[in-house]
Amino acid sequence: MNQADMPLINQQPWYFNIVRRDIAPLLPAHARDVLEIGCGAGATLEWLQSSGRASTTTGIEPSAPAAAIARTRINRLLEGPVEQHLDGLEPQAYDLLLCLDVLEHLVDPWTVLKRLRECLRPGGSVIVSLPNVRHHGVVLPLLFGGQWKYCDAGILDRTHLRFFGQSSARELIEQAGLELTAEASTGHRPGDGDFWKNVITLGLLSNLFTWQFLLRGTRA
Repeated sequence: MNQADMPLINQQPWYFNIVRRDIAPLLPAHARDVLEIGCGAGATLEWLQSSGRASTTTGIEPSAPAAAIARTRINRLLEGPVEQHLDGLEPQAYDLLLCLDVLEHLVDPWTVLKRLRECLRPGGSVIVSLPNVRHHGVVLPLLFGGQWKYCDAGILDRTHLRFFGQSSARELIEQAGLELTAEASTGHRPGDGDFWKNVITLGLLSNLFTWQFLLRGTRA
């Protein structure tokens, strides 16, 4: 099964229109050319361009309804699964590559990220977000109830094919030939749902309260 064969369950407008402002700490001040894999309706790329963080924006999106909206927001849209477009991407054409909650949907995210690395200019970066399979919402039901319940969105989204912890997320970046240059996470920042749980446990269990790993890999 490849990305094109997977059921597109998450068709809600909110799912495709999220602006990923949480990646701001990992972003360069400006990237001339930006490519986003799984760009949805183009909201994040539109934000980058309107805020002066990007000059030109390109997105790849397999969902036809989302792609139709993205075409009105970004400079260039390639419709279809990322694997379908890898051979046509120009080498060293982009300064920034975004893979936000997308690699876990792929059969072989390791090979895809290696191929995408070739699209980066020297010094260019990829920002990846991956859900944390060690989150307490996954681990505790499995440990105490033997439950592993897929749902329409979230860490156990039923379209997820691969699952990552912190070490395997880092390895995904490094095996692609990229240097891990920055990390962040979501889930235990002020305003996040697990913020106070992390505070009460003095940060000793922070990995259990991490919702997503955010990683930046840079091409030498």
